[in-house]
Amino acid sequence: MAPLSIIALEGDQTGQELLEEALRVLDPSVIGIEIEIERFDLSLETRRASGNQVVLEAAAALREAGLGIKAATITPEGSGDVGSPNRLLREAIGGKVIVRTGRRIPGVAPVAGVHEPIAICRMAVGDAYGAEQWREPDGDDELAHRTETIRRSDCRAVAEYSFRQAELLDARVYGGPKWTVSPVYEGMLKEEMDTAAERHPAIAYEPVLIDATLAGLVTGAASDPLVIPCLNRDGDLLSDLVLPLFGSIAAAESLLLALDDELAARVAMTEAPHGTAPALEGKGLANPMAMILAAASLLRYAGDDAAERASRAVHESVLEVVGSGTRTPDLGGHAETTEFTDEVIAAVRRTLGAASGSSPGRPGPGGFHSGARRA
Repeated sequence: MAPLSIIALEGDQTGQELLEEALRVLDPSVIGIEIEIERFDLSLETRRASGNQVVLEAAAALREAGLGIKAATITPEGSGDVGSPNRLLREAIGGKVIVRTGRRIPGVAPVAGVHEPIAICRMAVGDAYGAEQWREPDGDDELAHRTETIRRSDCRAVAEYSFRQAELLDARVYGGPKWTVSPVYEGMLKEEMDTAAERHPAIAYEPVLIDATLAGLVTGAASDPLVIPCLNRDGDLLSDLVLPLFGSIAAAESLLLALDDELAARVAMTEAPHGTAPALEGKGLANPMAMILAAASLLRYAGDDAAERASRAVHESVLEVVGSGTRTPDLGGHAETTEFTDEVIAAVRRTLGAASGSSPGRPGPGGFHSGARRA
């Protein structure tokens, strides 16, 4: 069987450090799968030097390979700078849906009694992002305008994938936009949610306005697993609320999907939802959980039974290691970054019975090929 091709998008500061930890877990001597890694350097320095050309090259490679894992990167604030590589990647690969799943971390107290997983299924493009904006005088006052656009095809993708994600999590589809105030614009997503519910009658469905959704999350609505479909901006805000409800965002991964005409994933790119944490750079104290879980999530989209088994093993091993007391300082422990990864690797090997003839992080007999680094 041909090696599994994965695009590794390198980043900045601890983002790059944690990507390397995730790639150690993907070594064939750990997961027993032949993998070929092609790297692209998306550090701020390289993006500036190439005028973002390296981002476009990485996107082309993603479209070809179908699988990618990305390190956290710096987005500069200046309007004339290179901007966000995430936005460019989403547009270039035709990204439709972003899924971020918060889950309970063993030994970490959640907020507001939240124990079951909550997945935010967010529109990846359009809405308030990239909207046309302008200002004009109004006598002694000033007016600001913004023209936002969403597509029905994007609404359909968010709605359908929400129900598919709910099936995976044995969850309820909950929430929605403010369709009463904005029946033409936000109502489009609600219409597609209702239609998707008809296609998936076995999935519990409770549409709730976005403001009531926010209130429900802190007053008991999250007593069972939830999937919340969202417009782009609502999903951005809601992710930042939901993930910390679990006491830490360390056990959450972010998944960007480009979908085909049948709404099946043709490109999957995963990453950690946190930033580059410059204060921790080089100290060996950053938590690699989210990046390792991102690697586990990516394997699920390989379309291979062995990769699916490896995905489950990595996911379960991460939570097992935390539950056994091996934790980085952000979770109240004393483990260093590499020590945590070492424990996860050992747990994965025990679970899968993979050969351990090679040291973690180096090419093993299973055929790990680290391709040339593109800059």
